[in-house]
Amino acid sequence: MDKLERIFDLQKAFNDELVERRNLKDIPMEQWIQMQTLATISELSELLDEVNFKWWKNPKPVDQEALREELVDLLHFFVSMCLSSGMDAEELYERYLKKNQENFDRQHGLSKKPGYEI
Repeated sequence: MDKLERIFDLQKAFNDELVERRNLKDIPMEQWIQMQTLATISELSELLDEVNFKWWKNPKPVDQEALREELVDLLHFFVSMCLSSGMDAEELYERYLKKNQENFDRQHGLSKKPGYEI
């Protein structure tokens, strides 16, 4: 099992236990995605707080440990959303490869999508 598959398995186990312990069985997929998106926005805000985005305040040293913890929190919610949508690690990987190639094609003027001509 590769690392991404392991992350997906661990997140699924956590999600399953959370649903059972908190009696969340009847929440539809659409609502799960909404809740996970809001949680992700909250985590993004926490990440921003770690990198001195407030230009009106004196900057503090960046706490690399806290920064990395926020990134992991984002991964938790992102993988949860993938699972809620029915996507597994393999499908995410394949879709990533396809999108990554498209991003390179866009930058090299090879995309069929307008607006990326060189």
